[in-house]
Amino acid sequence: MDRAMATLAERGVALHAFTTPQRVTPQTQSVVRSSPDLYYALCRYDFGDRAARLAVRMGHWPDYQSLAFFDARTDNFATLRGTGRRIAIRLLPPRSAPEEGAIVSPTTRGVILIRRLAPTAERFAAAAEAGKADACTFEPVSG
Repeated sequence: MDRAMATLAERGVALHAFTTPQRVTPQTQSVVRSSPDLYYALCRYDFGDRAARLAVRMGHWPDYQSLAFFDARTDNFATLRGTGRRIAIRLLPPRSAPEEGAIVSPTTRGVILIRRLAPTAERFAAAAEAGKADACTFEPVSG
């Protein structure tokens, strides 16, 4: 809560008074709100001082699914749609040289989010089964 209070103060929200916030839009919304129609899977990452990259894999799902990357400031810096297909990609630490088929993270820490459309209990169970093909693992950088 201390962190939340500091963040609100930084955004100009007054103490002990109502502050009129900005209208919520995709540009001003800083937190993704959960939907009951979606299955979510999260992977936290922290490159620290490692000479490594993150291998990220999202398994097949026949309906809507996406793979979203959020930095330490909760900014969404990349989103890939994967409806009806698998996605495999590498996530590189900040200041890395670009590589084909890779995304460079703007911060050393962050979160990767998979969303799958699963509006019923049966579809949610199926999405959980599909999630067994998802992976988020460090691989050393050779060289």
